Amino acid sequence: MSDLPADDELGLKQPITRRDFLNGIALSTVALSAAPLRATAADPPAPAADSSPAGLASSAAPRSPDNYPPLLTGLRGSHPGSFEAAHALRDGTAPGPALQTGEEYDLIVVGGGISGLAAAHFYRARAGAGSRILILDNHDDFGGHAKRNEFELAGRMHLMNGGTLEIDSPRPYSPVAAGLLEQLGLDVARLARKIEDADFYQRHGLAPGVFFDRETFGADRLVVGFGGWYDHPNRATLERVLASAPLSAQARADVIRLQTEHHDYLPQLDGAQKKDHLSRVSYERFLREIARVDESVVKLYHARTLGEWGVGTDAVSALDCWGFGMPGFQGMGLPKGSIARMGYTPAGYEDTGGSLRLHFPDGNATIARLLVRDLVPRAYPQRLRVGRVAEDIVAARIDYSQLDLADSPVRVRLSSTALRVRPPAGAGGSSRIEVLYAREGRTYATSARGVVLACYNMMIPYLCPELPEAQKQALHSLVKTPLVYTSVAVRNWRSFERLGVHHVYAPGGYHSYFNLNPHVDVGAYRSVGSPDEPILVHMVRTPCKAGLPEHEQNRAGRAELLGTSFETFEREIRQQLNRTLAPGGFDAARDITAITVNRWPHGYAAEYNPLFDPDVLEAQRAHVRGRAPFGRITIANSDAGGAAYTDSAIDQAHRAVLELL
Repeated sequence: MSDLPADDELGLKQPITRRDFLNGIALSTVALSAAPLRATAADPPAPAADSSPAGLASSAAPRSPDNYPPLLTGLRGSHPGSFEAAHALRDGTAPGPALQTGEEYDLIVVGGGISGLAAAHFYRARAGAGSRILILDNHDDFGGHAKRNEFELAGRMHLMNGGTLEIDSPRPYSPVAAGLLEQLGLDVARLARKIEDADFYQRHGLAPGVFFDRETFGADRLVVGFGGWYDHPNRATLERVLASAPLSAQARADVIRLQTEHHDYLPQLDGAQKKDHLSRVSYERFLREIARVDESVVKLYHARTLGEWGVGTDAVSALDCWGFGMPGFQGMGLPKGSIARMGYTPAGYEDTGGSLRLHFPDGNATIARLLVRDLVPRAYPQRLRVGRVAEDIVAARIDYSQLDLADSPVRVRLSSTALRVRPPAGAGGSSRIEVLYAREGRTYATSARGVVLACYNMMIPYLCPELPEAQKQALHSLVKTPLVYTSVAVRNWRSFERLGVHHVYAPGGYHSYFNLNPHVDVGAYRSVGSPDEPILVHMVRTPCKAGLPEHEQNRAGRAELLGTSFETFEREIRQQLNRTLAPGGFDAARDITAITVNRWPHGYAAEYNPLFDPDVLEAQRAHVRGRAPFGRITIANSDAGGAAYTDSAIDQAHRAVLELL
């Protein structure tokens, strides 16, 4: 809009932390990633970091101990340099001649997220501690979506999740997943009672709020006291809070009716019939046609599902929203329990109440760091190598130069994109699986007795075109949900305190919500105590295109993310925080000190959606058909479980290893 502040007023022209990094990675790395993916006579092998046989190349170039990806700001997540080789493969560019590393492994794992790291752990536990394992990952950091954002603010470490938020699943963790956490020294029940102060901001007088934007609701206004995730304030509170909202009297009455009153909107149907009917209509349609609310109320609730599903209420069933506690169903007499036509997440919460919940300051990056300590202990300070409790490592710094050394039985090779997984040649040929991967502009070849593909499942048909056609089609259909998790460092949180808000839901905003960093004290890590201290703000955007089927919305959002520059993200971040918090004294040009944008074009694993997916038995769903083993190549990742959760990633890793062995 013409009255939006200019870039210099927002602070885009002022230096912030590590702005000398282009889109979050060093300029030299960008130059390397732009090099061709084939070796030529004028393209010598990379410097060797191990003792490969003479004449063989090594891609394990030495890394400086000063290299520490969690501290990088700018554009992270799927950062430049991490996806171009995969996209070229998808678009038909075949890998060029490969430099032979001469390395031979018992197992190669493609994907260094929690599923890939867990697969290495399970394999070694069964095959023996001497097993030689190579883990390849296309990012410059391990953990996959369990990404750590680390900042030094006013001389102190501040952490935030750049991806996976916490241990929290719709169902209790399986014995396998829970057992792994226990082996790693993570006592979830004990720490859940100990480390997070969930009422910290409430004790400071802060509450959730809604920001009504003028483009959607006619006026910019922050309304405090209503807007937390699926909250249900009483009628008196709602009447008081909504009195200042830019809504008509009818719209305010409709919100109060939805939130507090008991109406049966389908009295002609019994409980089972109601559930079936609600599974076939979107929540948006339920609001508009069944509950018959004002159109501005439909807009108010539209973005409530974005954080959980990555799409608005137009693409989530009313029954799934009931299972997630959204309003409007309290008078309909729906019987307890899920039905077959419910998504994985709401069905699980409805049936079991979910797993134990635990949030570390860096999200589930702590689990990835625990797995790396188990697999490559030399990467940690000596005093932490034999530690058996999770809190030891939250504030620890990992030496990334130790992850990929020749004398280590387990090697983690970062910035290495798998391009080809070639099955054994058969009779008279090699009995080993050859894996080609791209690193720093060159293509390398190595081999293993077995391979676990713990990467995005939709990429697997390009890596292994020998798979049966029906299996490839199933894998291609597993479209992931695009996400953006942004960490913004600000000088203090006085503006939040003055406005009395700690979490803001923004149904018409570029980011659908943002909140102050949860207050967690664990090990040597301490959260802020005073509003005068620097803090991190977590912002979430889930790009989609309303009105389309879910996966079409996902594809549109993915394309948008890949075409969005860091400058655009930064401008939107600054504008949104200014518009919301300026009445409390916030000034983006003065108060923002660093920004990390975690861009995930392939985010949440695809889950069953009753509005768009076929009604088939679990065994016939795409994620089950797609994960079938192919000789000594097996498939893991949360995609293979049809559930976007850490326990699913672990369980699928365990299954893949059992199939392999």
